[in-house]
Amino acid sequence: MTVIAIDKDLCTGCQECVKICPNLAIEGVPHQPQTLNEQKCVMCGQCVQKCKSYVSVAEHGFGAYEKIRVQRNLPPTVLEPLFAAYNVCHLDEVLRALADPNVETWVQSAPAVRVGIAEDFGAPLGSLAAGRLAAALRRIGFDKVYDTNYAADVTIMEEGSELIDRVKNNGLLPMFTSCCPAWVRYLELNYPELRNHLSTTKSPQQIQGALMKTFGAKAQKTEAKKIFSVSIMPCTCKQYESSRPEMIDSGHRDVDVVLTTRELAYLIKLKGLDFLGLPEEKFDLPMGDYTGAAEIFGVTGGVMEAALRTGYELITGQPIPAVDIKAVRGPDGFRTADIAVGELTLKVGIVTGLKNVKPVLDDLKAGKLNLHFIEVMTCPEGCVTGGGQPKLIVDKDFEAAYQARTEATYLHDRELPIRKSHENPSVKKLYESFLKRPLGSESHKLLHTTYCGDPKSHAAHH
Repeated sequence: MTVIAIDKDLCTGCQECVKICPNLAIEGVPHQPQTLNEQKCVMCGQCVQKCKSYVSVAEHGFGAYEKIRVQRNLPPTVLEPLFAAYNVCHLDEVLRALADPNVETWVQSAPAVRVGIAEDFGAPLGSLAAGRLAAALRRIGFDKVYDTNYAADVTIMEEGSELIDRVKNNGLLPMFTSCCPAWVRYLELNYPELRNHLSTTKSPQQIQGALMKTFGAKAQKTEAKKIFSVSIMPCTCKQYESSRPEMIDSGHRDVDVVLTTRELAYLIKLKGLDFLGLPEEKFDLPMGDYTGAAEIFGVTGGVMEAALRTGYELITGQPIPAVDIKAVRGPDGFRTADIAVGELTLKVGIVTGLKNVKPVLDDLKAGKLNLHFIEVMTCPEGCVTGGGQPKLIVDKDFEAAYQARTEATYLHDRELPIRKSHENPSVKKLYESFLKRPLGSESHKLLHTTYCGDPKSHAAHH
């Protein structure tokens, strides 16, 4: 499916996109329109963030602007410049579902969205807006407003248990995180022989989607086929992930449509909401209950830290000495750390930015990589810097935004009353009443998958 596109009528060939593309998918010569090779594109959307060529009402007139806006299926309230590199918009599908009285619209929102969305309404970079985000989604008309953070806590229960199982039972190591779909696609395209190193645990988006149409449908006494599942993501590749044929373990497409943070801002403006004036509200329970560990999924090193907070206590049976594991934090390209977990020394690695993963994979193939667990995030500093986050126009704003969004994420983690995934009371109840145990038969059916190594065929193997 087409997720990212380059408008040749707008592209000036500045090649800002070429410099940022992690898989050399953008081809062309300077000062000429560039071409996107969809077979190589990992759909991370960093080209969308960096693109400098645009059409605007002020510079090109209403007629030229309106033509592009209509072509891209954007609502009439969109007045901002439209850039040559863009992600395909799915707002019309969401609007149709919201208007259909026979459909139940359920929405989930990722951790990085709440530290980005307010920027599109004039708030300072990195403003935390979790409560206003929940309020906005409710006023837009979604029937259930859930939080992907809940599923991030579930992800840690499954992925942490999977890691422990591999370490204790001589499983295939290192295990790579699999919650970033652009990274998974990169591996499938370039190193398919290493795909079994990926965790089988699905991403939080897909876990939440599967739970919505099974556990959630049962709890709400409704039918899965009536639920239209929407996710709000900082990532352009999540739409591709949700469309993969293996993501139907609820018996239906687990996530029907994905909107980026930017597209949610379009929707909020279309509905005439004063975002910054909205009250602070909570996400719906139980799938809106979350911990600090889930929140830090949005920053580089966050999945690793969340897994370690829980893994330490599952392995040792003791409280972790320090919840903040600063050794795995930071924006460096590739870093490693040795973490003492009882008698075990867990060797971990964190890859920040997909351009830094090739040497790691080459070392793995050469037998030179002695690690247990590796987190890989495609975007420069994790999901807070995703391709679907608010567009930054001035280059100097990138670093400031990255820093502000990261700081807001860690602040939110510190402020939350529970900071370890296995202590989330709603997740405990989920296992007691529905899943029974991590890596159990129901968990395996709904929350795990394997990757075929050929992203064109996407055969599912359970």
